[in-house]
Amino acid sequence: MDHVNYGLSKSREESDPADIPIDALPRAVLRRGAHLVLDGDWNFAFDPENRGLRELWYLGHSYPEKAPWPGSVEDHMKSGMGPVPEKLDQVIAWYEREFPLPQPENRLPKSMLQLTFGACGYETRVWLNGFPLVTVEGESVHFGEYTSFSYELEQTILRPVNRLTVRIADSMEPDIPRGKQASHIYKRGGIWYQTYSGPVRSIWLEELERNRLRSRVAVVSIVEDRLVRFTLTLHIHDPGTYTVSLRVYPHRNTSAPPLAEDRYTMALESGERNQRLVLDMPGARLWSFDQPQLYTLVATLTDEDGYASVIETHFGLRKIESRGSGIYLNNNALYLDGILYQPGTATYDQIKRHLYAIKRLGCNLVRIHIAGVDPRIYKLADQIGLLLWVEVPSPHRSSQVSRSNHRQELLRMLRLLETHPSIIIWSLYNEGWGAQDIAGNPETRQYIIDLYDYMRINHPQFLVVDNDGWSHISYEGRLKSDILTAHVYTARYSNWVRALDEVCEGRLASPAPLVVGDPFFYRHQLPIIISEWGGFGFRAYGGPSDPDHRNRLIRKYKHVLRKREIAGDVYTQATSIEEERNGLIDGATGDLLVDDQLLNSQNIPPFGNSAP
Repeated sequence: MDHVNYGLSKSREESDPADIPIDALPRAVLRRGAHLVLDGDWNFAFDPENRGLRELWYLGHSYPEKAPWPGSVEDHMKSGMGPVPEKLDQVIAWYEREFPLPQPENRLPKSMLQLTFGACGYETRVWLNGFPLVTVEGESVHFGEYTSFSYELEQTILRPVNRLTVRIADSMEPDIPRGKQASHIYKRGGIWYQTYSGPVRSIWLEELERNRLRSRVAVVSIVEDRLVRFTLTLHIHDPGTYTVSLRVYPHRNTSAPPLAEDRYTMALESGERNQRLVLDMPGARLWSFDQPQLYTLVATLTDEDGYASVIETHFGLRKIESRGSGIYLNNNALYLDGILYQPGTATYDQIKRHLYAIKRLGCNLVRIHIAGVDPRIYKLADQIGLLLWVEVPSPHRSSQVSRSNHRQELLRMLRLLETHPSIIIWSLYNEGWGAQDIAGNPETRQYIIDLYDYMRINHPQFLVVDNDGWSHISYEGRLKSDILTAHVYTARYSNWVRALDEVCEGRLASPAPLVVGDPFFYRHQLPIIISEWGGFGFRAYGGPSDPDHRNRLIRKYKHVLRKREIAGDVYTQATSIEEERNGLIDGATGDLLVDDQLLNSQNIPPFGNSAP
């Protein structure tokens, strides 16, 4: 079934030579147990007066409609309930369906059933046969809409036929991470988009081991020593002595002899813990966008009776570094030819076409703009060789509540995205959305400083940007960002060149100061990226919509950029979305609307030659 942004449909690009198998489930890690996808038509009821909890709908209710899962509440309302008001303060919807219990003869020993939501929200409550469920993390109510969460199903509440009830609530509250979905503060229109609430990704039932490795693997490699540092999450019900074995194989070839392997024995108590394990791979080749070398990791947790939990994922060894005014991948200087990408309502098939088209544009970097996307996209980027810049979907107001929500969203995303060598940059905020008082409020700045420091210590495999676009934070003259970024939009070419030169000197006066906080003296001590520019064709940014004229203008601007001492640039944008009609790629087909290799500046003489 296709769905806006998060469909589970199989790709039809079978003839594409770069076509690769993708897990049917939206996750980075593969498991070998059986699963049952519960997508399809569910019983549905809209609850505008919030009566469902008071009237105990989870114990029994007559649902008047059917609605697709996955699918947004707003789309369903439009399809069957007439015009939908653009300013719905709150959306509450109930979904229900039945599913049969897997037959006992097919069940594995020491196993249990787990229910996983690929993503759903913003606020989700779940009941099974009228009993409230609690997530593996202990939440009776799950908050968030961009990452997966799971429930272990107790045998005592399972029935031959089971009734699953889900209540989903969302609102226009500006304190929750919303990205560019409209809110009470940023109204729909221009660069702000229709909200999408509800079951935005698939849901599945899966048989898992009671004592197991969870479906997440963090990877840190230091290329000089060829040691790979894996962090696994161990989930234990039965205390005892366990052995973890790691085996690394050629990519997608686990029948070959392992290239590296090791075993680690440890005593484990009940509960959940992270465990770092280090594996030596002296002959390993490095991953890069032009040679995306991947390996397959098979990790096994075995108990004293020999019963094993197995997970499998791919990984790559790579190092990303901000050094002086340059960015280095595997110790090689790198210029980032990037493009801004907002998937919006695209299906998975369309997103896949978009990424291949971005490669044809000559880009080596995609900036996925403050949105939650299907995790299989990161796997695809690992495979085809695209560097990724990802961002936490921002709240729309600066407050203690929004900062707490923002931090929790970041941590949820990190737990699921640490496997991918393609992800090299994280942004904490964008243009001060959700941190509008960054210049005048020490509490806001301190929160971002603390988060930056946390990322650098705990996630050294990424570069971190504090607040992309402007208003970077200086603390005692040290920038709390690995990159000095700027968004440079002006309709007049001469003004754009003037603003670009200001940024290259480490300053910018408009639309906001480039740096806030303590005095900061640039002196080429860190790289500059023009992380948004162009947008030609969108009325707010100026420029031509005619393809030929746009080709010429983009080439002209790219030449100017390469003549400056900067480390990269990001053009706005890959595909059009709502009122932003400035995409270089047809959103439906993935066809280019401009010339091949238009954004590839690798053959342009770089900084050091005379600038126009």
